[in-house]
Amino acid sequence: MLPWGLSCLSVLGAAGTALLCAGLLLSLAQHLWTLRWTLSRDRASALPLPKGSMGWPFFGETLHWLVQGSRFHSSRRERYGTVFKTHLLGRPVIRVSGAENVRTILLGEHRLVRSQWPQSAHILLGSHTLLGAVGEPHRQRRKVLARVFSRAALERYVPRLQGALRREVRSWCAARGPVAVYEAAKALTFRMAARILLGLRLDEAQCAQLAHTFEQFVENLFSLPLDVPFSGLRKGIRARDQLHRHLEEAIAEKLHEDRAAEPGDALEVIIHSTRELGRELSVQELKESAVELLFAAFFTTASASTSLVLLLLQHQAAIARIRQELAAQGLGRACGCAPGAAGGGAGPRPDCGCQPDLSLAALGRLRYVDCVVKEVLRLLPPVSGGYRTALRTFELDGYQIPKGWSVMYSIRDTHETAAVYRSPPEGFDPERFGAAGEDARGASGRFHYIPFGGGARSCLGRELAQAVLQLLAVELVRTARWELATPAFPAMQTVPIVHPVDGLRLFFHPLVPSAAQDRLCL
Repeated sequence: MLPWGLSCLSVLGAAGTALLCAGLLLSLAQHLWTLRWTLSRDRASALPLPKGSMGWPFFGETLHWLVQGSRFHSSRRERYGTVFKTHLLGRPVIRVSGAENVRTILLGEHRLVRSQWPQSAHILLGSHTLLGAVGEPHRQRRKVLARVFSRAALERYVPRLQGALRREVRSWCAARGPVAVYEAAKALTFRMAARILLGLRLDEAQCAQLAHTFEQFVENLFSLPLDVPFSGLRKGIRARDQLHRHLEEAIAEKLHEDRAAEPGDALEVIIHSTRELGRELSVQELKESAVELLFAAFFTTASASTSLVLLLLQHQAAIARIRQELAAQGLGRACGCAPGAAGGGAGPRPDCGCQPDLSLAALGRLRYVDCVVKEVLRLLPPVSGGYRTALRTFELDGYQIPKGWSVMYSIRDTHETAAVYRSPPEGFDPERFGAAGEDARGASGRFHYIPFGGGARSCLGRELAQAVLQLLAVELVRTARWELATPAFPAMQTVPIVHPVDGLRLFFHPLVPSAAQDRLCL
């Protein structure tokens, strides 16, 4: 029998040997993992793979990405450059930023790359959507949807959008406690999309219930493609089916309306446009189109609206400039009706006769407001980028992008590193989009600013989104003042959608008593 001291040494030696073996095995596994991806390069191309790390076996760098958020990409961009490789969510990924590199990706749709969405998104959104279409079907659907966002359509939407935004801002001012702006913006965005864009007839209770169902749908859009009990996909399917059941009745009414009547909302435009092309859409196709439109508008517009409120609060000089511009255009006076009940979202009194005083033409004359909106979208773009799949091996910035690899172009990194502006890109400066800024950027600035993407899959609703933000800025600035309800400004979460981690809790106060205003009421 060994003495106690020797026995302990023996145990420690065995443990040390086990740890050493485990370390060697782990090191060997990582070496083989790296070698596996090094050998996956396209040998028909003499170009090397981009620099970067593929992380640990199977996991790649997914854990680092989830923990570090936007810092993950910026740190690797600083280390490896504007084109680097990584491994995320089980796939090899080439991360791309910089105007010229992004231009190659966005203009290479259908030729170099194709749109990439998770299988769960295709299952939940359906097969009759713009998102899943490629080639000629994509071009045809895009042509139809473009009419939803034509100038004539926007002219119809703007007065109703202004009314909805006016009521919302006034309800914030009437609230007795702090307003969670991001949550309020999501509810507002859904109401506007459902009632104004789609033309659904919903009371407040129906709208709230449908919004809750829709949020469940979106929360499970990016989930494992496993249709089993309690899975994210099963929850998403259940929410989708509830949405479809509600939409069926509204769509049936629109299909039987007078064919000669002028279309008034997006669904009617889609129905009329496809009939002009000699087609008749099925109810299923219309349901999927309606849900896709809601999805496209929901989180991104809510995110941008919240960022607008936040950045204006942080930069009071911009608020003063907007008020000056509104006064110069004769738009400085807000509706003078008394706010509705606190927190109830009722807005002006039911008998309020205040009429919308803004149109697309009027918004077009508010040059500084337009600059503010563009700067908000540049500094805090709602989504960080987009995914594509390489259709063939091609060259980018001296590296090969192998066929079949995922390519992620970065909106945020491209905005942060753009060197074409007259002021540092990390600062808030709406004037960079003024006349002097336009001259400084010239034609080369097109892909330095890409909040709505670009190329064949650029956002069709960009003009509508910008109009909503301009209307919100006007109603906010001439109606309210606002302040933090928390000790400090919140940190921003950037994945998957940009938003303040605490939802941005603010107090809103009406600017002046309504009796002191020259009212716009009739």
